[in-house]
Amino acid sequence: MKRRDFVQYAGMGAGAMMMPSLLLGNDIPAEALLEPGMDTVLKKKMADVALNTAKSMGATYADARIGRYLNQYVFTREDKVQNVVNTESFGIGIRVIANGTWGFSSTNDVTEDGIKKATQHAVSIAKANSKIQKEPVVLAPVQGHGEVSWKTPIKKDFKEVPISEKVDLLLNANAAAMENGANFVNSALFMVNEQKYFASTDGSYIDQDVHRIWPTFNVTAIDRQAGKFKSRQALSAPMGMGYEYMDGLESEKLSGPEGIKLYNRSYDIVEDATMAAKQAKQKLTAKSVEAGKYDLVLEPNHLGLTIHESVGHPLELDRVLGYEANYAGTSFATLDKWESKDFNYGSDIVNLIADKTQEGSLGAVGYDDEGVKTKKWDLVRNGTLVNYQAIRDQVHMIDQNESHGCCYAQSWEDVQFQRMPNVSLEPGKEKYSLQDMIKDVDKGIYILGRGSYSIDQQRYNFQFGGTLFYEIKDGEIVGMLDDVAYQSNTQEFWNSCVKICDKDDYRLFGSFFDGKGQPSQVSAVSHGSSTSRFNGVNVINTGRTI
Repeated sequence: MKRRDFVQYAGMGAGAMMMPSLLLGNDIPAEALLEPGMDTVLKKKMADVALNTAKSMGATYADARIGRYLNQYVFTREDKVQNVVNTESFGIGIRVIANGTWGFSSTNDVTEDGIKKATQHAVSIAKANSKIQKEPVVLAPVQGHGEVSWKTPIKKDFKEVPISEKVDLLLNANAAAMENGANFVNSALFMVNEQKYFASTDGSYIDQDVHRIWPTFNVTAIDRQAGKFKSRQALSAPMGMGYEYMDGLESEKLSGPEGIKLYNRSYDIVEDATMAAKQAKQKLTAKSVEAGKYDLVLEPNHLGLTIHESVGHPLELDRVLGYEANYAGTSFATLDKWESKDFNYGSDIVNLIADKTQEGSLGAVGYDDEGVKTKKWDLVRNGTLVNYQAIRDQVHMIDQNESHGCCYAQSWEDVQFQRMPNVSLEPGKEKYSLQDMIKDVDKGIYILGRGSYSIDQQRYNFQFGGTLFYEIKDGEIVGMLDDVAYQSNTQEFWNSCVKICDKDDYRLFGSFFDGKGQPSQVSAVSHGSSTSRFNGVNVINTGRTI
């Protein structure tokens, strides 16, 4: 399946039938989601079987990850439930270094015999690989943490909320959209709980309980006489939270211009669906944009995707080094640019950070899948490239001796590798609101939400669309626009950033199914920002042909 098709299907009702089996696991009844699973005493015992077996066979390092992955997906369309999916996946992955080379194996036979066989397989793979390995693996040191635990700070566990309540919420959102002019609407609710246990020969035994949630929908309005249709996606963001995200308790605190509602750590799906139907109808008669240079006011739900593609991916060290190339290319941000210590990634107000600790984000965990305690670090400071994203066997390549803690595997049966942490744009330091920003724009466009996009194989030249577009003239929004996309390159774009709203406007965007690697794996990651202004960006009209 093509990447963009996967992303689209993953958000819609048909998605359950199109998703890889590893995301779905084995079908189980909903009540089985509440079963406690293997206790930590037994997990430690099973993990030690892997570690001791690996050492007895000559491995100099080993780690074991016991994972129980629980998923619940609900899909609806108009007044019908299309599917409810409850799945569980359980097993162990063992990674070793023998003769200076990595080996990996996994099994769902989580017994002493099953684990011994998988570990022996992993060591055999490492020893076989070592015959062609040119240089031994170099691991950054990690001090063992002993027995520790971490849990996503949730208020309401989705597994304890009746399915009927979730279905009713989605159907109420669909009904609200239909009552306000939508011709079609489908909605989905993705909920994930990862119960992960990590143990290593470094002396760590780490138990983590990770929760994520993503409500989404797509509303379509049709003008049958004109033969046109327009759609509007949800303005929600996937979050590292419990079901409390669906309570909508904080949605009234954030309001944009033109009565637009903005959502942060709480989401009102019925309210958003109501707005979506009205806005989809408005898009049918919206003015088509005149191509040219505009000052762009980009809200966080939109800017997050641009950050993801033009900052997050190009600053992955494996992509920079060319180790990751077949899946979405390499990177323009090569080592010589970082080594110069003065590569101008953006304007001097641009500060881009990586952070695996940010509460509410999709990437928030206490420890990564190598047992490294997670942290926050700079990627771009005052516009200058200062660092990358790297894991234990990479950081020595950039003369550092501490992993950044961004190693991740999508499941127990996949080997962990470098994945994007939360990558975010720091808010402005002075008090400055969205309304202040719009007042300062003479000729511009306010863009909300995600849309189609394209970026080249070095993550440099790109084009981004959006969900909603509003024309700004002389400091005021004067109406809706359509057929908008902007073109730039990464360095030019980030150097055109002239103003960033303060922390009161800061919000998260997220990607629930971000793909990378071969065989491909997905991960979940957030990108935070405040509304930001980029001056003199080239805007094209996507609705006109030459």
